[in-house]
Amino acid sequence: MDVLDKITQMRPTFSKGQKRIADFITSHADKAAFMTAARMGATVGVSESTVVRFAYELGFEGYPELSRALQQLIRVQLTSVQRISVTKDRMGEGDLLEKAFSYDMDKIRRTMEETSRADFQAAAESIAAARNIYVIGDRSAGALAYFIEYYFGLMFNNVRRVHTSSTSELYEQMVRVGPKDVLIGISFPRYSTLTVRACRFAADAGATVVAVTDGPASPLGKMANHLLAARSDMTSFVDSLAAPFSLVNALIVAVGLQKEDEVRNTFERLEGIWSEYHVYQGPSS
Repeated sequence: MDVLDKITQMRPTFSKGQKRIADFITSHADKAAFMTAARMGATVGVSESTVVRFAYELGFEGYPELSRALQQLIRVQLTSVQRISVTKDRMGEGDLLEKAFSYDMDKIRRTMEETSRADFQAAAESIAAARNIYVIGDRSAGALAYFIEYYFGLMFNNVRRVHTSSTSELYEQMVRVGPKDVLIGISFPRYSTLTVRACRFAADAGATVVAVTDGPASPLGKMANHLLAARSDMTSFVDSLAAPFSLVNALIVAVGLQKEDEVRNTFERLEGIWSEYHVYQGPSS
């Protein structure tokens, strides 16, 4: 039961003031999710303490937890057009550049603090030992998948990025996936149906699933052998992936260190090729 269903179910038990809060949230969840308790109280005509008690009444440890539950809910449900309206209310006037950077820095900090070091290390070890490494990230998460494929493709010869908009082609590209393989699935709200299907297919085939997503409640998180949770956010119709990129960057480094000698030899050869064929241009060239 999500938070809106719970509010609807419990509404008959609420006080008059709590019913006003409940009605506002169910009618304007997109706006309520990013309001402070004081602002919500002022909006519906109740005290801040009434809003806080309302959160406790719903079973949350406080108003911030209720706010996070609403944010998670609307991130999955909002259309791009609705996101634009939410962002206008959320960011308001002022220095948008500073606010966008601040949001991203906060997400990176929280991801660093909350990431399980044991899961992170286990994921790196599984990828380093894999027979084949499959990577899938659809929609905006495709940038992350391409980033992983690029660096792992330089490091190893067993990397396959799954890229298609067709369900049949998805399974065709993954037909040989098996117990000795790893699939890295990447998706954030709104979750990609293709990525969810790929993770389920790999899991059913006995492969190890490494999910880079926003938490255990994600459909990818529920199927993952190793969950790498990163805080993502929506900046208008744009998905903010600063924290996921930082997490993926660290994962690539960790995998590289698992096979340091092999990676070192590969890059020594690459440096010779890059130099011979003038792949990179110096600043004075």
